[in-house]
Amino acid sequence: MTDTAAAPVLFNPFEPGFFDDPYDQYRRLRDADPVHHTPLDVWMLFRYEDCFSLLRDPGTSVEMAKAWEINPGARQERVDQLRALLPEVAEPRENRSILNLDPPDHTRLRKLVSKVFTPRRIEDLRPEVRRLVDEHLDLAAERGEMDVIADLAFPLPFTVISEMLGMPEADRDQLRAWSHTGVRLLDPILSPDQIRESLEAMQQMFAHCADVIAWKREHPADDLLTALIHAEEDGDTLSPEELQDQVVLLFIAGHETTVNLIGNGTRALLRHPDQLALLRDDPSLDAAAIDELLRFDSPVQFSRRIVLRDTEIDGRPIAAGTFVMTCLGAANHDPAQFGPDADALDLRRPGASRHLSFGSGIHHCLGAALARLEGQEAIGRLVRRFPDLSPADDAAAWNGRIVLRGLDALPVRWA
Repeated sequence: MTDTAAAPVLFNPFEPGFFDDPYDQYRRLRDADPVHHTPLDVWMLFRYEDCFSLLRDPGTSVEMAKAWEINPGARQERVDQLRALLPEVAEPRENRSILNLDPPDHTRLRKLVSKVFTPRRIEDLRPEVRRLVDEHLDLAAERGEMDVIADLAFPLPFTVISEMLGMPEADRDQLRAWSHTGVRLLDPILSPDQIRESLEAMQQMFAHCADVIAWKREHPADDLLTALIHAEEDGDTLSPEELQDQVVLLFIAGHETTVNLIGNGTRALLRHPDQLALLRDDPSLDAAAIDELLRFDSPVQFSRRIVLRDTEIDGRPIAAGTFVMTCLGAANHDPAQFGPDADALDLRRPGASRHLSFGSGIHHCLGAALARLEGQEAIGRLVRRFPDLSPADDAAAWNGRIVLRGLDALPVRWA
């Protein structure tokens, strides 16, 4: 008999069933090749400790410009690609949202924005969030049916962030479509048509937000957008480009990931009836349950960093200027951190809050407290309003995204 080498384990989002459940592939990669080099010359990390360490490493960056300083040819290659897809793009401008900046600019901008996201100010929103949840559940009760995504998970955070920013009334469905299409640019594997569609959607979103900012200058109010327009800290203010980039980021990030949290969390409970019953019967579990649901099926599956110096991780050399993707979904299921039952859903799990679903380090999600609050109110009140909640016959529909994992539809029913 001839020995044959085992086939290498590869990150492959085209593997059948990946979008229904990526965690089996993550487990195989974490076990066999946790520091994984992809054919796209991007490295991926699948263990908790590696992801946690890299996310907090000051020798890494989130700024594309720093990668281009190390590899100047990469910038021109990107410009050429964008021009081929969108000829009207003469010179792409680098995004200056806090998500894409290192200190000291990141520190300056985050300080200006974070005043609105303090735990106390977020907790003050709970009565309004609760009222909105109950309104959506009342409408669902009248109809006798519900799509958790369309009828609760999307309109709730969309309304909350719109009111926080002070956005004027607009076509909600159009904004949702632009946002949902635009954030696909976060995925590492896209077809040229998908890139073109996503770039066009983001152009529309930026144009819309530019109009909103101009309108808000003429109609100031007690809201986040007005505060950002007039923000000043130690004589510093936001430039027009920085202002626009923060508004687009806050608007999109303020609802996209929370849609996934509510949808993914509800689906996880429906697939684990014992845990659904536990939450339904014990409201004191609401806070801990949200962290476990975030850990179990993270709304954000990957976070990127650029290494600024030659680096070695688990004996694998990684050159300066290289992109490294931390797989938050795999890290959240790592038995070395969460125990031998890491693949199980346990709403009473000790240490569930150590999940990496909000990232880590200086780029830890600014809106984490708001997302937790909205998830607690939406999921907790949903399962108690309809105590016999169950999946409808129509199958849940995944959005087919690699980074922002979520559902496009989750029909449910009750007696």
